[in-house]
Amino acid sequence: MLTRQHLAYDRSVDQRLSADELATWVAWKRASDTVWDQVVAAITAASGLSAADFSVLTRAVEGSRPLRQQDLVDDLGWSRSRLSRQVARMEERGLVRRTASPSSTLVEATAEGRRRVAVARSAHAEAVRAALLTRVGEAEREAFWRTVRTLAGE
Repeated sequence: MLTRQHLAYDRSVDQRLSADELATWVAWKRASDTVWDQVVAAITAASGLSAADFSVLTRAVEGSRPLRQQDLVDDLGWSRSRLSRQVARMEERGLVRRTASPSSTLVEATAEGRRRVAVARSAHAEAVRAALLTRVGEAEREAFWRTVRTLAGE
């Protein structure tokens, strides 16, 4: 049973961010969200593909043969059900084709999927350059990207 003592506020365990830390976090989130939103908007405007469509199709066109659906799950870090629903929607729109094999389901891009991802890749490259790569000044570039790579665990 919870008592008044259990409900009392304990400042020793309060680990809130300081005002400066919070401002830094908010700036990081805004920057990340802004870049992401601009890139996705450019991809969608150019090709009609969503971010998820683009993620699947870029991987599907890389190889010389269809991908195992499980390999897509592993590569994207998605759940099986999420990928299955995404691929089903893409198949309905004529972007990918699924075929059953004895051990798994194979996914491959259709001609329309290949055409649209080619358009999207150009839009992606242009948007990444405009929204991110050219926005970091030359003097800060090396230190900035070294820090980003460290944060990414590289």
